[in-house]
Amino acid sequence: MSKSVFVGELTWKDYEARIAGGDCVLMLPVGALEQHGHHMCMNVDVLLPTAVCQRVAEHIGALVLPGLQYGYKSQQKSGGGNHFPGTTSLDGATLTGTVQDIIRELARHGARRLVLMNGHYENSMFIVEGIDLALRELRYAGIQDFKVVVLSYWDFVKDPAVIQRLYPEGFLGWDIEHGGVFETSLMLALYPDLVDLDRVVDHPPATFPPYDVFPVDPARTPAPGTLSSARTASREKGELILEVCVQGIADAIREEFPPT
Repeated sequence: MSKSVFVGELTWKDYEARIAGGDCVLMLPVGALEQHGHHMCMNVDVLLPTAVCQRVAEHIGALVLPGLQYGYKSQQKSGGGNHFPGTTSLDGATLTGTVQDIIRELARHGARRLVLMNGHYENSMFIVEGIDLALRELRYAGIQDFKVVVLSYWDFVKDPAVIQRLYPEGFLGWDIEHGGVFETSLMLALYPDLVDLDRVVDHPPATFPPYDVFPVDPARTPAPGTLSSARTASREKGELILEVCVQGIADAIREEFPPT
């Protein structure tokens, strides 16, 4: 039982033994419940970072905490907007406070190494704020050696040759990849039963002005909710993305948390 990489599947005694000494790296997926078009489920932003965490943990001997199922409000130019049925979001202060609380608890357990794996772009700065407040609180309590690494798995796909293989027709940028080729391909590699390519709506990429307007005008988001077409997504592309991300993230964590 203690061989699992998932904290929630361990007994508390097995968990205690694994983190004793503070050298074990804990990984926390941070996601969202957000629409991803007509062809995919709404918990993509939890499933993908959790799957990446699992594979990285198996490489480096880390443990994976239960992921955060909800995230900050979907923004129109990165996630289609918060107006779609099903998209269920947290206020920024709620997400910040949740991250802060979890770090405080992990420190109480004796953990000192944490990786937050973001799967929802909009979460980014609220995660950072939660970390900042938690570390400040820990310093007041005399704990100076708690270290956190924050990353988003998509940032590790940067090799031009890999991007060319993923987007042979031309890459239009990460900002319109919501529900597009990248996420759909990963889902096909990891959770093909939660993808229905027959329901992909092939539409032109979203275009937005270089500013935001509130309240949001839903008409500016393509009707399916995706910001680009997933027409050319494939399992093979997903497997390539997964390989690149897992290797890159494992290397980064080893660098930041070397064996003691």
